[in-house]
Amino acid sequence: MTGKNLDKETLVRALRLMFQSRKADDREIMMKRQNKVFFQISGAGHECPQVAASMHLKPSYDWFFPYYRDRALCLGLGVSLLEMFQSSIGAEADPASAGRQMPSHWGHRDLHIVSTSSPTGTQFLQAAGCAEAGRYIHKYREQLPELAAQPDEVTLVCTGDGTTSQGECWEALNTACNEKLPVIFLVEDNGYAISVPVEAQTAGGSISGLVKGWPNLHHVEVDGCDFGACYDAFAKAVEYCRSGKGPALIHAHVIRPYSHSMSDDETNYRTELERQEEAKKDPIERLSRRLVEENHLTEKELSELKKQWLKEVTEAAEAAEAYPQPEMDKVFENVYSPDIDPTSSEFDTRPEFEGKPTTMVDLVNRALTDEMARDIRIRVFGEDVADATREEVLEECKGKGGVFKATLGLQTKYGKDRCYNSPLAEANIVGRAVGQAVRGLKPVVEIQFFDYIWPAYHQIRNELATMRWRSGGAYKSPVVIRVPIGGYLRGGGPYHSQSGEVLFTHIPGLRVVFPSNAEDANGLLRTAMRSDDPVMFLEHKHLYRQTHNKGRAPGADYCIPFGKAKVVREGSDLTVVTYGALVHRCMQAAKEIEKESGHQVEILDLRTLSPYDWEAICASVKKTSKVIVAHEDSISWGYGAEIASRISDELFEWLDGPVRRIGATDTFVGYAPRLEEATLPNPGTIAESMRSLLSY
Repeated sequence: MTGKNLDKETLVRALRLMFQSRKADDREIMMKRQNKVFFQISGAGHECPQVAASMHLKPSYDWFFPYYRDRALCLGLGVSLLEMFQSSIGAEADPASAGRQMPSHWGHRDLHIVSTSSPTGTQFLQAAGCAEAGRYIHKYREQLPELAAQPDEVTLVCTGDGTTSQGECWEALNTACNEKLPVIFLVEDNGYAISVPVEAQTAGGSISGLVKGWPNLHHVEVDGCDFGACYDAFAKAVEYCRSGKGPALIHAHVIRPYSHSMSDDETNYRTELERQEEAKKDPIERLSRRLVEENHLTEKELSELKKQWLKEVTEAAEAAEAYPQPEMDKVFENVYSPDIDPTSSEFDTRPEFEGKPTTMVDLVNRALTDEMARDIRIRVFGEDVADATREEVLEECKGKGGVFKATLGLQTKYGKDRCYNSPLAEANIVGRAVGQAVRGLKPVVEIQFFDYIWPAYHQIRNELATMRWRSGGAYKSPVVIRVPIGGYLRGGGPYHSQSGEVLFTHIPGLRVVFPSNAEDANGLLRTAMRSDDPVMFLEHKHLYRQTHNKGRAPGADYCIPFGKAKVVREGSDLTVVTYGALVHRCMQAAKEIEKESGHQVEILDLRTLSPYDWEAICASVKKTSKVIVAHEDSISWGYGAEIASRISDELFEWLDGPVRRIGATDTFVGYAPRLEEATLPNPGTIAESMRSLLSY
């Protein structure tokens, strides 16, 4: 018999957690029908391995990345029934999200349950990052007294079988095995991903067949309806991970006695016979029989206990109904940090220049170097950012340091714990960064080319930007993502010349920065690293080594506030609102216009795109009465449309002409230089637009 040494107390506690989890699901279903709850998805049938996990792992010591069926796990870790029902009704008192997320999206800061989101599969990479952070924090604990990590802590990440089809599952497994991270992957396999059976999801119909033989991975396949088997499996997995041998994967075969959710009807795709056969495996009934058969409880005692346990569920549900939902204005809280405001005067510091003018890429490197010396929480990683993964080659080689050399020397100066290479996987980079950031570290990661950021967009939009808001401020993820962007480099073509910043400025909770010169890049990057929000830091590739935008090193404490534009050319007849590589091109066009007609064109460099400096735009437009918004990305549905619309709406009475936009053609950037020239704005086309509006 599995779990043969389990005593009565352990078995009864396990049954109570499983029973109350199931009854809480049932109560939620009833409340949904009463319109007291607005969504319901149950963990019925999955209770066994979750309870076993909770008995071997330690809340507030280990770390947990559950998924939506993990009610029993969270009960076992210490989330109360009352707190669960507060989540059900959307109460502000809900510790998981303060009423911001659907029920069963678990989170509890005090217990180390990290905020759960709806996208399936994003949690894997975050769990890997969390485990990495724990290892780093413990190693440097004397320098990081404000952060906590245990020497043998374990991170648990849970999933259904369907979600193992996500690529991020395999990216996380790869990283965990390669780095011997103490992560337990619990796969709760109920045979279906909504209506899609496992044989259509997984080659061979079983993830176990795919992971056998992975290096450093402890793997076990277990009957997830047998509590004793699950208890034994977790005992071995936890011991394996705590000993530092590597990750573990527990493949637990469970059942799903209810439909996927209340918006699903499984009778449409599962036969009655199949459902009846599955019901015979119910883990609650099996454990109940064991307690009676082993003479731990009589039938009457078991019945009385279940009545008491049900009463506790009912009382918790009724008590939760007294808790109010958040007031409507609460929706604006925790979009950004309430503690550190990167737009404030605190970040408006004077430069202390030194040395000769140098390039933007050099001053980006200087900012990284200075801040890594100042803050040990900063870890730089991404593809090719290290000097060399194999450190011994540095005796003969000068090191890589990024394809543009922006991170050159950081590994040599600060060591491979603080600057290191990642796999060629953009979601891997950002997902792991999120996991490290929720532990209190400050990842500064690089996506090698903006053109390839799209595999990470899921992590950026649904995880990175939402973490603080969706957890009601319990968690945050102040990651800085450095991204080389843009065209004007001969030979770039459609996959090395992309812009697309508007797809990131559209995301609440994410700051977006786009400097045009070396000194601004240095000061804005320092602000990004000292802020408490996630920041997308866009570095135009063409500007890295230009001579026109060189600058002197402005000192190790030089910062520029976000949302503060800069007038780079004074004028009285026309305003151009722009940023990035268009700043210099607009300057060239403005000089041409002045030479031929005497008109003075004012150039406003936004510097940060979210937030942007509306006051500066207003002041300039009120002075000139004519305005062009210029950007490198395609003109249709672009960043300039928002600025132009707001100017038309709020500054109409000051305008002496239509608001015009300049942007790339609605095509892709071609490889041939003539195709690139036809696509992207250039001084000639910009000047023509200026002439047209000035003559209006």
